[in-house]
Amino acid sequence: MNKLTKRLNFRLTEDEYELLEKYCEATVRSKNDVLRELIRTLKRKTLDS
Repeated sequence: MNKLTKRLNFRLTEDEYELLEKYCEATVRSKNDVLRELIRTLKRKTLDS
């Protein structure tokens, strides 16, 4: 696994945050894990284009 070297902070609406919270609870995953997976899917979509 790559060494984690970058940090990212961003703002969410209350609804977006609640959606993320509920998803993480339902899948028993951390927010970091879910967001990293989302970023990896963006990479795959970009390469497929």
